Amino acid sequence: MPHPTALPPSPGRRRFHAWLGAMAVLGTGAARAAEPQLTAKLRIVIPANEGGGWDQTGRALGAAMLASGAVGDVAYENIGGKGGTIGLAKYVEKYDADPDAILMSGMVMVGAVALQKPAVTLAQVAPVARLTSDYEVVAVRADSPIKTPKDLIAQLRADAARTVIAGGSAGGVDHMYAGMLARVAGNTAALVYQPHPGGAQVVESLESGKSAAGISGYSEFSEALASGKLRAIGVSARRPFLGIPSVREQGVDADLANWRGVLTGKKVTPERRAVLLEAVRRATVADLWQKTIRKNNWDAYWMAGKDFEGFLELDTAMAGPLIYLLKLKA
Repeated sequence: MPHPTALPPSPGRRRFHAWLGAMAVLGTGAARAAEPQLTAKLRIVIPANEGGGWDQTGRALGAAMLASGAVGDVAYENIGGKGGTIGLAKYVEKYDADPDAILMSGMVMVGAVALQKPAVTLAQVAPVARLTSDYEVVAVRADSPIKTPKDLIAQLRADAARTVIAGGSAGGVDHMYAGMLARVAGNTAALVYQPHPGGAQVVESLESGKSAAGISGYSEFSEALASGKLRAIGVSARRPFLGIPSVREQGVDADLANWRGVLTGKKVTPERRAVLLEAVRRATVADLWQKTIRKNNWDAYWMAGKDFEGFLELDTAMAGPLIYLLKLKA
């Protein structure tokens, strides 16, 4: 699979980044007076192109670190491709022992590693903290005959080959959720999944008619939903989300939450990991982070220490069997 090139952020994403920067500048002075700086500089490696969920989360975290005064300067490095596995490999190669670099990660990377079986895995990095979770939105073009999740299941049963589902990287959470829907349809092996480097490309695939349905986080679809170009038919939560009924409550038994978090190099000392964890913790209690959580409709999903280590081990152990069960293909 070719390494996707970074796409210029949409006007909405540019506004989001500008808002983060302005809020960080406004909040920095007061925060720094309250608590001492923990580290002068930090690099946040984002294993995805600009504009997606990882990018938004990583840049929001960096802005909150500045606003809280925990960090003096933040640099961002986007390395997209293959569900974060290219970024993971580059991070381990370049920053394995770097005390001033962290890596964004999450369920997408866990699934991509399980599906693609790359040489570099999550065993070669160290967990810091889990930050957020959000849900999968299933969307169709506004004029689509698919009105409900049951309609989509019926179409997958009747003609899976022509019911293309678009989403993010192969093996990622979008792909997993597509596999869960195909499993409900009893047609798992016939699933036609079209992976894309980001939500903007999923939207384009739906608008052009290349796919029958798309799966992504709400923030990826929000502009197209608001403009009426796309229509949400369900969300992977157990309850309605932002006015979108859950897939489960519409009679299709399939729910799934996506999580995002922070890792660091395996060779970074335990003492330095503790400092990085404290910097992340301070960022997540900052007003800017709380406002960003609300603005993007993310759920706070904090976990750190041994709890997060155990969670990551379990999530990694479960990803392989789930991908096998859903018959997902790279």
